[in-house]
Amino acid sequence: MRAVLISGGLSMVLALLGTPLFIRFLVRRQYGQFIRQDGPTAHFTKRGTPTMGGVVIIVATLLGWAGAGLFTGNRPSASALLVLFLMTGLGVVGFLDDFIKISRQRSLGLSARWKVVGQGVVGITFAVLALQFPNENFRTPASTHISFIRDTQMDLSWAGPTLGVILFVIWANFLITAWSNAVNLTDGLDGLATGVSLIVFGAYVLVGVWQSNQTCQGFLTAGPRCYEARDPLDLAVVAAAITGACFGFLWWNASPAKIFMGDTGSLALGGALAGLSILSRTEILAAIIGGMFVLIVLSDVIQIGFFKLTRKRVFKMAPLHHHFELSGWGEVTIVIRFWIIAGLFVAVGVGIFYAEWVAG
Repeated sequence: MRAVLISGGLSMVLALLGTPLFIRFLVRRQYGQFIRQDGPTAHFTKRGTPTMGGVVIIVATLLGWAGAGLFTGNRPSASALLVLFLMTGLGVVGFLDDFIKISRQRSLGLSARWKVVGQGVVGITFAVLALQFPNENFRTPASTHISFIRDTQMDLSWAGPTLGVILFVIWANFLITAWSNAVNLTDGLDGLATGVSLIVFGAYVLVGVWQSNQTCQGFLTAGPRCYEARDPLDLAVVAAAITGACFGFLWWNASPAKIFMGDTGSLALGGALAGLSILSRTEILAAIIGGMFVLIVLSDVIQIGFFKLTRKRVFKMAPLHHHFELSGWGEVTIVIRFWIIAGLFVAVGVGIFYAEWVAG
């Protein structure tokens, strides 16, 4: 538990103190946000606001996690390193996207092809490595089973180990792409994606600590009262570092935002959430815990699908938060109410997680 507290506290302080320094650097270099012309007109005043703040979130997370390891003497685990690799790798892809937007003063960054290639390289590498590194109990960070609260009986390797690896890589990359795009879509109002991420990753701190206290380590098979995640406490330390980094960054990202996280932050946070869900064996449960992200993605899917079928729109504008913005809701009102909904989703998700253990 000391490592969890140190990781979260250190990353929070680093993000809180480091963000204004990064803002000054970005202002000097004139790295400001480009605002799309077809968005809400109220957003035009945000043009030029420093972006790429995700750099602070990533660096604070890495330093907070590393600092906790140094203070406690804990050796880094494969699971923690894999999540941090996925987070940082997707953050680099997002950084390139942001930099192209800023340098060329346009709303389009990396082309869709190169963005998919970048995410694919990082995602495939993560998925392949996640099935390696067995510990003394022969458990690898991930498994080929589809998981809900723990691994289910649905095994992707039913047709053979090679096909199982291929199917797992496809499944893992679907989750990585889905979550990174979900956080990216949510990042449309000051503090919205940061606040929702803070709540969701905070839930994964609880999940990791509980799994660690009820671990199946030492047993060859998992039981109904224990969990098969390989390094749950280390995942909790990583989740705490991300939570702390979001907490510190939110101080400067809340309305009126002094800096935006950009694709650098949204892709990194989405990747980290996907990685935590895969390695903690809570892939389906994550859709409940991160239900606010899912809701926003669904609004976009519904809008596009309905318009293609009927040439009419369900919402005034998608994603969902822009619909309420054009309906006259204040930005702060939307953000706070969406935070509340995100908290409700987390409460339901964590409640289901705990209820399943009680039921045995």
